[in-house]
Amino acid sequence: MIIVKSDQEIELMREAGRVTGLILKDLEDFVKPGISTMDIDRFVEDAIRKQGMVPSFKGLYGFPASACVSVNEEVVHGIPHKKRKLKEGDIVSVDIGATYQGYVSDAARTYPVGKISDTAARLIAAAKDSFFAGMEFCRAGCRLSDISHAVQTKVESEGFSVIRDFVGHGVGQKMHEEPQIPNYGKAGRGPRLAKGMTFAIEPMICEGGYDVQTLSNDWTVVTLDGKLSAHYENTVVITDGEPELLTLAE
Repeated sequence: MIIVKSDQEIELMREAGRVTGLILKDLEDFVKPGISTMDIDRFVEDAIRKQGMVPSFKGLYGFPASACVSVNEEVVHGIPHKKRKLKEGDIVSVDIGATYQGYVSDAARTYPVGKISDTAARLIAAAKDSFFAGMEFCRAGCRLSDISHAVQTKVESEGFSVIRDFVGHGVGQKMHEEPQIPNYGKAGRGPRLAKGMTFAIEPMICEGGYDVQTLSNDWTVVTLDGKLSAHYENTVVITDGEPELLTLAE
């Protein structure tokens, strides 16, 4: 069942999303060669707690950190470590959430580390652009799979692939609520969207093939062919008109 949120619930999510979006914006200047993935995690956790909120990911299903920090071929769920240093030419995806008075936000960005290859830059841009292609269908009356189809169409038009094994989802009092929202599929399927639904739309895309495997730490997912992956996500509210992005700071 898709949980429709009240105006009061959405306001709490809006505040959680505001903080999440600002932190992801601040990371644009923080991410650079020489820092560790643990440095990113500490930056995120400190910033969330300074706002009187709780990092949504820390302890979720046993995850040990406040941020998923995934480098290069790592798709999602990278575990931060003080010995994992970023180097020039890397790309790093950071997925975070903040919980405010019991309501959750969820968002991710992929950042360049110094000067990156043209392919890496195009991959990052395609992940973002595919999100906004999907968002065009985050409107009351559209079908859920209209979002999925738009994401896939945009990604593949750029010559990249969509990860099949991981999906977007509903979000609210829990990090993962119904429905699941794949980033691929035919349009015109699934439930119709209605005002008050809240989703985490999150294209996860890759340079090569979409097959993945999970590393021995039981968390970090990597592309099977070792090629680059990028991730872009926002928490979105369905309204009477234009969708509202809760986690985007300009």
